[in-house]
Amino acid sequence: MTTVNERIGILRKEKKISQSVIANMLNISVQAYSMKERGKRPLYSCELEVIAAQLKVPVSNFFEN
Repeated sequence: MTTVNERIGILRKEKKISQSVIANMLNISVQAYSMKERGKRPLYSCELEVIAAQLKVPVSNFFEN
């Protein structure tokens, strides 16, 4: 079973979007974003909305089985 963080990483890689692009959209460092994607830092709902918009998917996509 994949976590929300893992699904974000999978989708980001499928769409060939770098971590730096999303980090810039969130106004955080690449290192901070990487930690969020690995589940080492909390991921807030407002950040999920920004990430979903960047990946062009609904937020619900991160929670599907």
